[in-house]
Amino acid sequence: MVRSRLSGCCLVLILALSAVAVSCGGGAATDPGPAPPPRIPPPPPPISVSVSPLTAAVVAITQSQQFSATLNNDLNGKGVIWAVDDVPGGSSSTGTISVTGLYLPPAIAGTHTVTATSVGDATKSAAASIAVTDLAGVLTYHNDLTREGVNSSEYALTATSVNQATFGKLFACQVDGAEYTEPLWVPGITVNGSVHNMIFVATQHDSLYALDADASPCLQLWHANLIDSAHGGTTGETSVCWNDVGSGDQDIQPEIGVVGTPVIDPATLTLYVVSKSEIGGCDSGTPRVFHQRLHAIDLTTGNEKFSAPIDLSASVSGTGDGSSGGTLKFNLRTHNQRSALALVNGVVYLCWASHEDTWPYHGWLLGYSASNVQQQVGIFNTSPNGRLAGIWMAGGAPAADGLGNLYLTTGNGTFDADQTTSPNNDYGDSFIKIGISAGLSPLDYFTPDDQLFLSQDDIDLGSGGVVLLPDQNQGPVLHLLVGGGKEGIIYVVDRDNMGKYLQSTNGQIVQSFPANNGNFSTPAFWENNLYIAGAEHGKTDNLRSYTFSPATGLFTTSASSVSSHSFPFPGATPAISSSGNSNGIVWAVDSSCFGAPSPCGITPLPAVLYAYDATDLSRELWDSSQAGLRDQAGPAVKFTVPTVANGKVYIGTRSEVDVYGLLP
Repeated sequence: MVRSRLSGCCLVLILALSAVAVSCGGGAATDPGPAPPPRIPPPPPPISVSVSPLTAAVVAITQSQQFSATLNNDLNGKGVIWAVDDVPGGSSSTGTISVTGLYLPPAIAGTHTVTATSVGDATKSAAASIAVTDLAGVLTYHNDLTREGVNSSEYALTATSVNQATFGKLFACQVDGAEYTEPLWVPGITVNGSVHNMIFVATQHDSLYALDADASPCLQLWHANLIDSAHGGTTGETSVCWNDVGSGDQDIQPEIGVVGTPVIDPATLTLYVVSKSEIGGCDSGTPRVFHQRLHAIDLTTGNEKFSAPIDLSASVSGTGDGSSGGTLKFNLRTHNQRSALALVNGVVYLCWASHEDTWPYHGWLLGYSASNVQQQVGIFNTSPNGRLAGIWMAGGAPAADGLGNLYLTTGNGTFDADQTTSPNNDYGDSFIKIGISAGLSPLDYFTPDDQLFLSQDDIDLGSGGVVLLPDQNQGPVLHLLVGGGKEGIIYVVDRDNMGKYLQSTNGQIVQSFPANNGNFSTPAFWENNLYIAGAEHGKTDNLRSYTFSPATGLFTTSASSVSSHSFPFPGATPAISSSGNSNGIVWAVDSSCFGAPSPCGITPLPAVLYAYDATDLSRELWDSSQAGLRDQAGPAVKFTVPTVANGKVYIGTRSEVDVYGLLP
C-alpha cells in the first residue's frame, strides 16, 4: 500500500517534469520574439507666466501696489520669484517686492519693471511696468503760484501709453451739482485709519466732496454741506437761485454755490473754500438774505477749523458805483467769487467779479489769515471811485512771485490810474501787481493803449488769467508775465517794470502779438512753449503753442504747432503732464456744449477731454469721444480744467467727477 502511493506520486511528478521539458526544449514550442521597449511618458506641458496689472502708478513711499502672477502648468506648485529691475526682491532705490507680489515704492520718482520668473522653469517670466511719482499734490489752481499748469512728475502717462487701446475712463463719482472748481489732489492722507490719495471737488449745491482718487467703484470718504449749521449755515438757507442774481442770462444755472476753485495748505491739511447762499430765494415771497462765507475745512473730516467760517464783508473809501457817504461796501448779492483762491505766505486771497455784469459791482481782492480766518489782513478794490473792473480770469487765480507779490487782470471798467490827481486808483482792463507787505496795495500796472475801446465794447482784458514765466538767468528781461483777454492779443510784460499806460502805444512792454480769437482761459507754459486755446463768443480756435527764446526774451509770433480740433467758446485752459522735460502731454477739455446759454442749447452735452503730444500739437494721442460711450464724460461745465496726477486725469462735470487712466 505504501509502495502504490509512492508510485502514484512519482508518476505525477514525472509527467509534470516531462511537460516542462517539452515546453523548454524548443522542439515543438513557438518562440515569442524580443520583449517590447518600455513605454516613455510624454513631456509635461511648458510653463507659462502672466502678471497683473501690466501697468500701475503709485505715490512714492505711501502707496503700495499688489501684483499677482498666474502660472499655467506649474505642476509642482513651485511659484515665482519676484524682482524689480532684475534685482530679486527689489532694492531701496527701485522699490521692494515681497514673495506675494506686494510692491512698496522708493522715495525717488521714476519708472521700474516688475518681473515674475517661474521657479520651475527660469526661462519663463512676465513683466509689468510701475511708475512712481513724488508729486506733492495739486493743491491750487493750475498746479502752483506761477499758474503754469504743469505736473512734471508724471511717469505713467506718456505719448506711448495714452491711446485708445490702453487709456480710457476708469470710473466716475456722482455729485449733487455742477463743478466749476478744478479737482484738487492730495496724496497719502489718513482717513479713519486708512491711507488714501484724495480728490476734493466742490459744487454749485454748496457741497464739498472728499473722494478716494484711485478706488473703483468710487469711494466717498466724506461729504460736507457748507451751508448746514455745522458750517455756519442758518435755518432755511439754500444755494442761490440763478434768477436771484444777474440779469437773466443763465450764465451759471440753475443754482450758485461754490464757484471759485479752493486752495489747500498741505502743512495743516486744510482746504479753504468760499460758499454763496441765500434765505428766501427762488421767488419764495420772503425777503432775500445773501451770505458768502470763507471756510477752513479739515481734509480728514470735513469739519471747520481755524475759527471758520467767517461771513465775508469789506469796505473801502470811495465814491464809486453803489457807494454811500464816501464808503463803498462789498455787496454780497451782486459779487461772484469766480476766481480761484490763492494761498501765499500764510494768507488766503479771494477775488470777485459779478454775475452777468449786473451793476453795481467792482473787483475785490480780500486777504484772510490762514491760521485764523476771522482776521482780515488786506482789502483792495479795483475801482473804488468808478465801477466794474471785475476780477474774472475765467476762474483763474492770482499768480504770485517769490516775494509774495500778487498779479491779476481786471475786466472792463473805469480807468484813471494814469492821472496825476485824485481819483487815480481805478484799474479797469489792466494787469496789476499788488504788494502784500502792508495790507494790499498796487505797486505797478500795465494797461493797453486801447483800454477805452476795450471797455466800451465789452472786450475785457481780464477774461483770461495770467502766467508767470520761470525766472530767467539770461536775456534782456529776467521776470516776465504773460496774459491776454477777449481781444486775442498776448501781452508779455516785465514784472519789474510793467509799463503802466501810454495813450498811443504798447511799445513800453516787452512784446504783444495776436494769438487767437479771444481768451477765456489761463495759458500753460512748459519747456519754453506757451500753450493756449482761446475762443470768443461765436468763434472757434485751435490749441496753439508759441515758442519762447530765453536769449531774446521774446515769443515767436507764429504758432509752432496747432491742434487739428478747433475749440468753440469758451476755448480751453490746458494742463500739461510730463516726466521732467520729456513725455509732455497737453490735456484740454472741450466744454462748449455747457448748456444755456451755449449754442448747443439748454441741455448740456458731454464734455470731451483731449490729449496731445506737447512737442507737436498736430498729433492727437487720444480723446474721450474715440471709443464711443466707453470713455464718455459727464455733461460739460464752462471753464473746466483737467487735473493730472499719479497716472490719472480728473475732470469735473455737471453731475460727476470723471476719472481717466491706463485701462486694466
